[in-house]
Parts: sequence; C-alpha cells; structure tokens
Amino acid sequence: MVQTDLVQRLPVLAERALIYEMMVNPKPGLVDPVSAGAHQDMDAFTFVDSATALRPYFTEVARLGAAFSAGNLRDLFAQIRPVGVTAEKTMFATTQGINTHKGAIFSLGVLVAATAWSTQQGTSLTVTQIMAAVRTMLHGLTANDFTGVEKKDPTKLTAGEREYLKYGFTGIRGEAEAGFPAVTQWAVPYLRDTAQGTRNQRLLDTFMVIVAHTRDSNVIKRAGTAAIVPWVHEQAAEYFRLGGAQTPAGVQFLTDLNNTFMDRNLSLGGSADLLILTIYLGLVFDWLPFKVAA
Repeated sequence: MVQTDLVQRLPVLAERALIYEMMVNPKPGLVDPVSAGAHQDMDAFTFVDSATALRPYFTEVARLGAAFSAGNLRDLFAQIRPVGVTAEKTMFATTQGINTHKGAIFSLGVLVAATAWSTQQGTSLTVTQIMAAVRTMLHGLTANDFTGVEKKDPTKLTAGEREYLKYGFTGIRGEAEAGFPAVTQWAVPYLRDTAQGTRNQRLLDTFMVIVAHTRDSNVIKRAGTAAIVPWVHEQAAEYFRLGGAQTPAGVQFLTDLNNTFMDRNLSLGGSADLLILTIYLGLVFDWLPFKVAA
C-alpha cells in the first residue's frame, strides 16, 4: 500500500479497531455483543455509537501527524492533546455521559498521529519506527502530569492520580511514554506470529496475553486494591493451560470468569485499551487475515 493512501485510511482503521475490540468475546467484565459485563450503563450499541462518532477525531490527528514538520515531536503531542479533549466531549455527548472510550481517545490518538508522521519519513513503515515516535512525543509526560498531584483536592483526583499516589503506578501514561511495551513485547508478537483460528479466537487469545502481562489499572480501581493483580494473572495462566480460545474448556473458563467479574463488579478496561492498539497495528500491517469459523 502506498503510504500516502495509508494515511487516508488510518481513521477508518482506528474506528474499526474500536469496534473489533468490542466484538471480541467472551472478555471478562467487558462489553461485547453477548454481554454488558460489569458495565450495566452501556452495551454494544453504545460502543458502536461512540466509535463512529470518533472518526473525525482520528481524521484530524492523522492530518496533524502527516503535516507535522517541526523538529520536536513533543510539539505534535501538544497539538493533538486539545483535539483529544474535544473528542472526549464528543464521546460523552454521543453516549449521554457514559465513558466508553476515554482511554482509547488518548492512546489510540497518539498512535494514529505517530503512524501518520512515520509514513512521511521516507522509509518503510515499522512498529519500531512508530513506537519510537510515540516515545519522543510523550517524553516527560508522567513527570509533567503527576507533578504536584499530591497537593490536589482528593475529591478531584482522577483514578490514575489516585493509583499513582497510593501505589506509585503511572498507569496508561507510563505505558504510553515507554512506547506501549505491553503491546510491542507481548501482544504484537503473539498476534503476528502465534495466534491461530478465527479473528475472534486470535484476538481473544491476544487479549488474554495482555491480561497476563500487565497490571490493569481499571481492575485495580474497581477492586479497590492492587492485590487483585496476582489473582487476575492466575486466571490468565489457567485459561492458557486449558488451551485458550482453541478449546471448549478455555472458552467455558472465560465465560465462567465473566460471570465472576460481573458478580464482583470487575472489569479489564485497561487491557481492552491495549487490545485496541494491537488490533489497530494488526490492521495497519495486515496481521488479521479473514477466516470464518469452520
């Protein structure tokens, strides 16, 4: 594909990544076409409405990324960040105040802008090149965003700020500033080189690889303690021990785990956002061949 043509397609691929993530099932505690998981204020239709409403945002950040020619990529992030704030308002207006994609607006917006910029550099596009651009764009993000957070009104802290103060976790900001290592070190290699079966099977297994190798900030917030993380990792290990999405036992295990997550009001929203990024890259680099169930 000609890289200028790819830039024009990036908003479509970003929107598709949001919808694909929602379609994957069963994901414990998360919305899919079968279940609302632990999110009784939203459903699959809410996610489709949100995803389609965000395409103009991805169009704009792709345009900014492709047009950026200044020396410091941190200035590109400064350009797209207010666009993301506007996109959040669009999301909330579309969903009547429900937070469907706030995390993805930040992380996927950065990735789309970095991809668009990278296509203009005169070399073959690679994940390494895109993530190097992301790291440069976001250099100093956590230091900037968490400086002085301990002096803020506790009632006005975000969930990410509360986890930073309580545990020292930098959450999605730290993950993004490091160039999304959970995506590049675990999810991308698995999806590209190991995952098998239908798209749902490939993506479900990739999702659980992410769960197994990350500290999901959303599940920590809902559980009220970081002590939940080892238990979550144990569930992911058991899923793969049972054969993952390739076996009825693995799928049944996740179905049962979804019920447990619903009973305990738990959700793996942070892992879902990382799956969105992985799907987006899979679409950009064509790692998701179409295959229907046998």
